[in-house]
Amino acid sequence: MSRAKTTDSQSPALHDADSHDLIRVHGARVNNLKDVSIEIPKRRLTVFTGVSGSGKSSLVFDTIAAESQRLINETYSAFVQGFMPTLARPEVDVLDGLTTAIAVDQQRMGGDPRSTVGTATDANAMLRILFSRLGTPHIGPPSAFSFNTASVRASGGITVERGAAKTKTVKATFNRTGGMCTRCEGRGSVSDIDLTQLYDDSKSLAEGAFTIPGWKSDSQWTVQVYAQSGFVDPDKPIRKYTKKELRDFLYGEPVKVKVNGVNLTYEGLIPKIQKSFLAKDKEALQPHIRAFVERAVAFAACPECEGTRLSEGARSSKIKRISIADACAMEIRDLAEWVRGLKEPSVAPLLAALQQTLDSFVNIGLGYLSLDRPAGTLSGGEAQRVKMIRHLGSSLTDVTYVFDEPTIGLHPHDIQRMNDLLLRLRDKGNTVLVVEHKPETIVIADHVVDLGPGAGTAGGTVCFEGTVEGLRAADTITGRHFDDRAAVKETVRKPTGTLEIRGATTHNLRDVDVDIPLGVLTVVTGVAGSGKSSLVHGSVPAGEEVVSVDQGAIKGSRRSNPATYTGLLEPIRKAFAKVNGVKPALFSANSEGACPTCNGAGVIYTDLGMMAGVATPCEDCEGKRFDASVLEYHLGGRDISEVLAMSVAEAEEFFGSGDAHIPAAHRILVRLDDVGLGYLSLGQPLTTLSGGERQRLKLATHMAEKGGDQPVLVLDEPTAGLHLADVEQLLGLLDRLVDSGKSVIVVEHHQAVMAHADWIIDLGPGAGHDGGRIVFEGTPADLVADRSTLTGQHLAAYVGA
Repeated sequence: MSRAKTTDSQSPALHDADSHDLIRVHGARVNNLKDVSIEIPKRRLTVFTGVSGSGKSSLVFDTIAAESQRLINETYSAFVQGFMPTLARPEVDVLDGLTTAIAVDQQRMGGDPRSTVGTATDANAMLRILFSRLGTPHIGPPSAFSFNTASVRASGGITVERGAAKTKTVKATFNRTGGMCTRCEGRGSVSDIDLTQLYDDSKSLAEGAFTIPGWKSDSQWTVQVYAQSGFVDPDKPIRKYTKKELRDFLYGEPVKVKVNGVNLTYEGLIPKIQKSFLAKDKEALQPHIRAFVERAVAFAACPECEGTRLSEGARSSKIKRISIADACAMEIRDLAEWVRGLKEPSVAPLLAALQQTLDSFVNIGLGYLSLDRPAGTLSGGEAQRVKMIRHLGSSLTDVTYVFDEPTIGLHPHDIQRMNDLLLRLRDKGNTVLVVEHKPETIVIADHVVDLGPGAGTAGGTVCFEGTVEGLRAADTITGRHFDDRAAVKETVRKPTGTLEIRGATTHNLRDVDVDIPLGVLTVVTGVAGSGKSSLVHGSVPAGEEVVSVDQGAIKGSRRSNPATYTGLLEPIRKAFAKVNGVKPALFSANSEGACPTCNGAGVIYTDLGMMAGVATPCEDCEGKRFDASVLEYHLGGRDISEVLAMSVAEAEEFFGSGDAHIPAAHRILVRLDDVGLGYLSLGQPLTTLSGGERQRLKLATHMAEKGGDQPVLVLDEPTAGLHLADVEQLLGLLDRLVDSGKSVIVVEHHQAVMAHADWIIDLGPGAGHDGGRIVFEGTPADLVADRSTLTGQHLAAYVGA
């Protein structure tokens, strides 16, 4: 014991290896960062705050995490690097003290219809092995339980070479047992096309029988192919076709036919529609085409596998009367209990690993999910938490974990659980970097970095660095708004009608009857998994004039930007053309005005074979995307590239008055500013926008649409990605939407939005099969006074009641 006692003078000197306790960033200039230099403590929880667009993600994800990943990739051989994503070195002078970085972002998981929660984690793979070992009757290896693997049988002669002159043909057979349902090919659903939406069978083709958008019988080439194919009589009503004519008309194989002397391809109407409309992303279609597809095509559960995706053989093998289809359909918390009851020494390690994975789902607040839930239907917050699961049980330490607003989609009741997970990762000896807006999570930070002071070009600097208490006292936007609390609305609007939902049973809803008031601001709330989205998105009666604005990806290439998506560029191009007496096409980087060297992309992509490819700014146009001759034309003293480099706020002022006054463009810019996107540049690629920014961009476009007598606007967590100071602006926008005659339904967890509502519908009381019921309907004041639900308790604590 005496040897363990040492005085300060006897303490050994600090080892050099223990002196690297900081991540040092000096001179970061990625995106809008302005020569940022900071020191981040390792093995601590650091939260990065600031208004949307202030540079948080640029610093954490695009600088620190990106350079860590790039350095790790460089340790592999050139051959292996050829199969990895290309990562350019961030624009920064010094990055020192980096550790392995694992970025857990909000990018939605793959939208492939065959991707599920189970396949996206290790759970499905372990279940397949379990059933192949213990299932009775035994039907085959793990592949026999995979809905992504088809059964294959083949036999024939193969040539076997045994030396220089000895060859011999032998008969061989190949067999692979898969679990894929042959009817739906592992998708779980089949599509059915309503023929009455394609044509009027009382008319002939010559009389214009087709009712498909854009198909005109007099001039449209596609229609002429059917009329002049020789397979059908163009003057006979479709309902009078013979069986052969109808079969050729609907399902004919592709063949060459001559139409007006031109060789064209004829194929049946059904495969033609599938290729022309159904093979494309529905969100990328024009509104009238999308409406046609929604009318003409119905998706139903596969009748053969009953939506399980699995073959009859895979469903016949069971463990304790449970098939793998039954196991995947269970809520994960129930499945975890079932697995816990299996006692089989021969697969004990497998059961332990599966148990740990399933328990991680429950611990992270996702026990209400099932393994057969399509991955594409998860929200951004749910997807982020699913990605967290593989890291919770990891033995790695001294890793840098980077999270992008992990509390998105979480009810206030669940935020504490997320905080515990973040602290658990830190306490294992890891560095945890979190980009966050919620005060409930900022308050647990060991270190806070506040960026700003504004967004876009007005941001990119460190306004504060220190403790949470220091932030509260700091004169920054975050510090001033840190303890903001919205008051419960005292007087609420009177509804002008109701939207009736009767007997709703989508997902976990339990025969729900509810009247959603119209003409007011209605907030639908409840813990994650309680049935909010099922009620609003899955149960609103068909035919109602409802516009849903979610956070899903906006389809488009890297050439798409806010100016092209909103239609803003059209009046700007026309104004440039009119002032300069030239064609509008010159002012499009995708048309005649494009730089010939980079074809309007602004960068040159160089493929270095198995080395990582490189994207460099085009030397001819210097990244401006336009031909030099086009940049000689000006409007209000600016060329087209300078206009696209403006922020929305700058452009709003520029096009609002003076020589560049364009009312049509100014109206669009005002809407973009109203939804809190004043910091976005007009030419910023859509692929770089966050989920919240995408949603607000969609909202800005829908604000311009003329609805019917009382259009209904559904918003899915519009506060996602919003700073505390911006929430007040959002509340003002919601009020303006309601006052303009729209009915606004908001699925939301933020207490400020709840307090500002005219009517609240609270679902619960829990998640999954513990939810699906209406536990409260009424005004915010009634909910606070009632306090009988989790939401009521948290809202009462928020407003200080």
